Amino acid sequence: MRGLAPGAESVGAHTYGVAVTAMLLADEVRARGGAVDVERVLRLALVHDWTETRMGDLPRTAVDYFGADAKHRAERAAFDDMVAGLGEALSREYGAWHEEYEARASVEARLVKAADVLDLLAQAFVFERAGARELGEFWAGAERRDFGLEGVAAEVVNELVTALVTARARLDGRE
Repeated sequence: MRGLAPGAESVGAHTYGVAVTAMLLADEVRARGGAVDVERVLRLALVHDWTETRMGDLPRTAVDYFGADAKHRAERAAFDDMVAGLGEALSREYGAWHEEYEARASVEARLVKAADVLDLLAQAFVFERAGARELGEFWAGAERRDFGLEGVAAEVVNELVTALVTARARLDGRE
């Protein structure tokens, strides 16, 4: 949709980027005295986009047409299909990880969502630096985004979002 070459980024590459970003965020939050379970962060990061391997990465506009509930039901059905062969106990466990992430039910899930957006912004920056255009929608409202984080976790994430937005402004000569 943005004129990038096919295969510019795979689900696997994005998931790896999110996992590394989430791990570094969690470590920085802990280094500044915040409480976060790094294993939980990594598990959530690894399962956060599993459904995209079945459904693809639906653009934001898809929700406008299908509705958030329909998208959620489709993703849940895809996820359940993917873990069905693991047996009942593991299917239930992985399903719980998926639901925790989707509901942003913990600080760890919210940190992973922040890592998801940070990885997206970093990738958009790389694409723009290489000459891609029309990626402004990914940056819109980035500095005002509320991930539901508080204290040191919010501080760490906000610092990184600001650093990426500033780097983009320098790239565009706006700073």
